[in-house]
Amino acid sequence: MLDIKLLVDVKNGTQAKKIFYDDELYQLELERIFGRCWLFLTHDSLIPKLGDFVTGYMGEDEVLIVRQPDGSVKAFLNHCMHRGARLCNAEAGNARGFTCSYHGWAYGMDGALKAVPFEQELYKGCLEKHKLGLREIRVESYHGFIYGCFDASAPSLYDYLGDMRWYMDIWMEATGGAELIGPPARSLLNCNWKTPSENFVGDAYHVGWTHAASLAALGGELSVLAGNKVLPPEGAGLQITTRHGHGLGILFNAGPGIIGEEAGAACRAWYAENRPKVAEKLGALRAKYYGSHFNSTIFPNNSYLWGTNTFKVWAPRGPHQIEVFTWGIVEKNMPEDLKRLVTSGMIRSFGTAGMFEADDSDNMESMTHLNRGTQIRKGTLNSQMGMGTEIEDPDHPGIISHSAVGETSYRGFYRAYQEFLSANNWDELRANDETWKDEILGAKAGGQK
Repeated sequence: MLDIKLLVDVKNGTQAKKIFYDDELYQLELERIFGRCWLFLTHDSLIPKLGDFVTGYMGEDEVLIVRQPDGSVKAFLNHCMHRGARLCNAEAGNARGFTCSYHGWAYGMDGALKAVPFEQELYKGCLEKHKLGLREIRVESYHGFIYGCFDASAPSLYDYLGDMRWYMDIWMEATGGAELIGPPARSLLNCNWKTPSENFVGDAYHVGWTHAASLAALGGELSVLAGNKVLPPEGAGLQITTRHGHGLGILFNAGPGIIGEEAGAACRAWYAENRPKVAEKLGALRAKYYGSHFNSTIFPNNSYLWGTNTFKVWAPRGPHQIEVFTWGIVEKNMPEDLKRLVTSGMIRSFGTAGMFEADDSDNMESMTHLNRGTQIRKGTLNSQMGMGTEIEDPDHPGIISHSAVGETSYRGFYRAYQEFLSANNWDELRANDETWKDEILGAKAGGQK
């Protein structure tokens, strides 16, 4: 029997190791996290024209996302309403409608059931087609990044992102918008979905050690971190966590640090040219962060690295496996040759066969599968780094630690994780809007009670 209160100890910065392995817990995650949160679907740039579509996942539910005649986007569960076969088998394309390969039921791009073979002869008037359209999913967009949510009572995407928008706008919107380079690369990784989500939300601690060989091979300004010979200096970055578990780390002026010499030099010139525009639009502080390296997760399973320019979804396939979807990110107004350079650098580092991706994958898989051992599974995970240093900073939304290396965003991620699992509905979640910060700010250095 699950006791959710024992899974996460925010005050002492620990989590139960069973969160990476337990089957019963996984089913609850699908219902209370993936069934309630906003989940990334696609980007405007990937379905620009009428009838353009892509397929994807929300938790383990397959979904179909389609550009409509009025320019809006709709999303549906990707199964036929007759006997439940998959409706659309393609990953992407353009269509005027969708026909099930099993019995030929046909649907419009708006999800309505349009035609049924031998409807009059076989159903003799008893089929109520107007009630058998595809199940539609709530869809909203932020700067062209399209998310879906199963829960009608959830807040808007804008409010769900909350304080995180202040940081996202720096790269999503300040110079005219961002776009994704697709189609996404897809790969399977034998780990729990939370292991990469927590890594991207704020783990700068592993970079110099896990990626030592890759940093040394690639060179560039971040190669000095290889082998943990040095730490980023004091004042070199931030750790941030926000209301619904979204978080990030920022390493100042290190955006193009590992994408290669040619791409790095071109990006630095681009950032220098555009920083005054960012300052005019968003202010001097955010202009300072433009050109920095961001590692981030939008809770629960959508992560990105800005600077390394990779955008990911960790789609769960049971508690012990995920499917990884990887896109490149570029600014819309970048010259085409710079977009190609940036994308090439991303593929070398965090693409499916990227050097850094391979480094991380080994750790994430061991973090998951060692928990098949009953004694290991009884243990706890430690995320106490930087406890007691978090503050509310009037210049920065969310809760901040003025350190480039720490685990503030880890603790915020798992605080939200426990909250979602414990709450019966969004009304219970909203009841904590005024008090959520107290849990993080009340944590004591060293994990003292």
